[in-house]
Amino acid sequence: MSTHTFRELETAAYCPRKLYYRRRDGASEIPDEVESVRRLARDYERLLTDDAALLAAPIEVGPDEYRDRLRGLRDRLADWDALVAPAATDAYLEGKDARGIAHKIVAGRDGPAPSLVFAGRPPEEGVWEPQTVRLVAAAKALSWEREREVGHAYAEYPADGVIRRIDVNARRAGVYRRAVRTADSIDGPPGRVRNDAKCKPCAFSDDCGVKTRSLRSMLR
Repeated sequence: MSTHTFRELETAAYCPRKLYYRRRDGASEIPDEVESVRRLARDYERLLTDDAALLAAPIEVGPDEYRDRLRGLRDRLADWDALVAPAATDAYLEGKDARGIAHKIVAGRDGPAPSLVFAGRPPEEGVWEPQTVRLVAAAKALSWEREREVGHAYAEYPADGVIRRIDVNARRAGVYRRAVRTADSIDGPPGRVRNDAKCKPCAFSDDCGVKTRSLRSMLR
């Protein structure tokens, strides 16, 4: 069986210490609000036409802007139809290094690709690096199972009406391999980080003992 889950590798890239605590405490349940956002990724066409559904949806922008974004995606993305009607949903994949769930398997023009749905907000461009690791892990696992190259993946941010395609290039593969090595090496608490905004929203911050300093204290 593969050693790491997609989520573990994403966490290793984000904060190795957080991965240590997650392993110690076991898997946590997915919050209802995350599930409600993920469900939006299966409802794009309905959200384009059903006013009541759109008004009730947990979206992060106004309804008119949201629909404008979806229309733009529909016009721009060659694989829009395959994303709206995926070949599989919540598909378990197991590769050489990692295993996990791909929220969609997209049978696109350039071959099959995984799509992962994220409840958070997207960066201005591209995809957050830890999420890139998760996407590459899914692409490599799908490649391993299908015994064919999978050269891209999709990141969906349905609350914002954003979908981004990433290519599995050498740089991203290198970041992924580094995350695998990090996850392999954790057999105790990694060193603490300092002055990192990642610590404030972390569920393990009380146990972690991370020490942070204010900007004012650093300037003294």
